Amino acid sequence: MSTTIPYGRQSIDDADVACVIEVLRSAWLTQGPAIRRFEEQVAQYCGARYAVAVSNATAALHVACLALGLGPGDLLWTSPNTFVASANCALYCGADVDFVDIDLRTLNMSVDHLAEKLEIAERAGRLPKVVVPVHFAGQSCEMEALHALSQRYGFALLEDASHAIGGRYQDVPVGSCRHADATVFSFHPVKIVTTGEGGMVLTNREDLHQALLRFRSHGITRDPRQWQGEPDGPWSYQQLDLGFNYRMTDIQAALGASQMQRVDAFVARRQTLVERYRRAFAALPLKMPEQMHDAAPAWHLQVVMLDDAAWRRPMYDALHAQGVLANVHYQPVYLQPYYRARGFEPGYCPNAEHYYDRALSLPLFPSMSDDDFDKVVAIFSNTLREIAS
Repeated sequence: MSTTIPYGRQSIDDADVACVIEVLRSAWLTQGPAIRRFEEQVAQYCGARYAVAVSNATAALHVACLALGLGPGDLLWTSPNTFVASANCALYCGADVDFVDIDLRTLNMSVDHLAEKLEIAERAGRLPKVVVPVHFAGQSCEMEALHALSQRYGFALLEDASHAIGGRYQDVPVGSCRHADATVFSFHPVKIVTTGEGGMVLTNREDLHQALLRFRSHGITRDPRQWQGEPDGPWSYQQLDLGFNYRMTDIQAALGASQMQRVDAFVARRQTLVERYRRAFAALPLKMPEQMHDAAPAWHLQVVMLDDAAWRRPMYDALHAQGVLANVHYQPVYLQPYYRARGFEPGYCPNAEHYYDRALSLPLFPSMSDDDFDKVVAIFSNTLREIAS
């Protein structure tokens, strides 16, 4: 039994190590064949036409926004219950950002709040160009309803599925882009699949695919079909956009490809643990996210919402003192000092703030042993009963 139990941890086996060693001994460490193999593997798994691997999910969000044409004068809306990158990507493009409150049942972007906000924005002549729904904790947003709104109001949908690879919505893998222009995955170590650091954008649109390829690599293309004028010779390339060095290495791609062999097993174990948490906590004064009837979440996070906000800090401290390294996901983005300086104030998204004040993330990862799970449940349950009494 481990001394401390983190809220998340990567799962690396000998096959992963062997795949990385194979690349290290090959002729290609970056911009080689392992990248394309990994991209094709993820695209095929998700049922999308194209996948573009990048250095991290923040880069993925950035290049996706650029490919969608987001720029100065435009507006991006996202959920406040997310990591700051879901909003920062708008500012990287020179656009403005706003937030849509969450549904307290799922902790995802509320379709009702979005619809209401869109009606007001249409009257004001200030509709968003891009909306970024975040599949919080690994459960898909209500993408069919969001897609219907995108068709009515003319905005692009960019799924932030950083938590959700391996999950399904309406029995289709998250990342299929059936209801979105593009989808972003994260391969950070605590996510479902890891490449160390890494991200990916999936899309079914050829125009977005070509733009993503350019933006991840300095805005450069070696495709003569995209060139302007005649080349100087067979060595030629052309910079068509102001791009970035957001490339993934072959070393990372090899690890990701190996991890993808076990993605279904990773998700199945996470789902099993979440169901065990539900049963164990059924009589405690807390809530867990509701699972939608048409979703099979990947469950990146095991979050709970305590009935009383006053219990959160003593619970956090007591859990850490006993070796259970609980975390909190997330403080509403607009309450960060940077966004407060941009004019956002407390009370802007009441549901997100209500959730945040009561939120705790408990240990959840595929290699979590049954003994460690039982330890977490016992410590959490006993501590909450003491604090709530």
